[in-house]
Amino acid sequence: MTDVAMEKPRSQWADVWAQFKTHKGALLGLVVFGLLIAFVFIGPLIWTKDPTYINPNAAEMIKGRNKPPSLVSPLGTDQLGRDMLARMMKGGQVSIAVGLVAMSISIFLGTLIGVMAGYFKRLDGPLMRMTDLFLALPLLPLLLVMVLLFRDPLSAAFGPEGGTFLLIVTAIGVTSWMQAARVVRGEVLALKEREFVLAARSIGTPSRRMILRHILPNVVSPIMVAATLGIASAIITESALSFLGLGFPPDFPTWGRLLFDGAEYIQQYPQRVIWPGVAISLTVLSVNYIGDGLRDALDPRIRGR
Repeated sequence: MTDVAMEKPRSQWADVWAQFKTHKGALLGLVVFGLLIAFVFIGPLIWTKDPTYINPNAAEMIKGRNKPPSLVSPLGTDQLGRDMLARMMKGGQVSIAVGLVAMSISIFLGTLIGVMAGYFKRLDGPLMRMTDLFLALPLLPLLLVMVLLFRDPLSAAFGPEGGTFLLIVTAIGVTSWMQAARVVRGEVLALKEREFVLAARSIGTPSRRMILRHILPNVVSPIMVAATLGIASAIITESALSFLGLGFPPDFPTWGRLLFDGAEYIQQYPQRVIWPGVAISLTVLSVNYIGDGLRDALDPRIRGR
């Protein structure tokens, strides 16, 4: 009798990765996003110029400002003679950090409200009406009001950079959870009628354990997709606030702040707005493609096709 080699069963995440690899746009987006992460976090270890350094010699500072790309400054300099490559790296760190932290806040709130609304029928109406209220509010004017009201107190408490960062990520996070909440609520409403949930309820499983052990693990896929798209949305929102001059202070670069500073010189030195604009566009596009690939890979109806 011949021994038949038993094939080791593949894990769910191996199937997800196999499906993700078939999406060429998502793979390209993953590579581009990885290169951007390496550029902003590993690049400063190689290119060690201070992004905030201004030559104290006025004559030298005037001579070195708005320089075109060269071997000394591959992306040129700004109106104060600061190195644009170093500022692009520093600005990318802040912009991507804002995107990740603001996305985490919005996904936490969206998941919490979506699960509560979907699982507890008595909370569904009030929570969804609150979601509709937030959806009806104009996002950008609301953010502007929050920045104008809380920027000075938070800057006084945590410093200009820390206070502004806390304000921006909180403002973006608490105004962008609504889409995630609606998606999670829909998934929970469908899961409540599944056999394994009904079986767990029939043996007296408490609601907290039901949510943590049976509901949340089965809504991971839409949460992950919403998270990737939330990063792109947060980066665009922060860039818009910085472009309007209501984001981080002038000596604390972000890609949006670099756009704001370069807009005045767009005709004489167009590279001043091209570089941060391209960085924002590539980041948002790559993250959106990654989200698109994750959506297909995490959908069991598509996986394997």
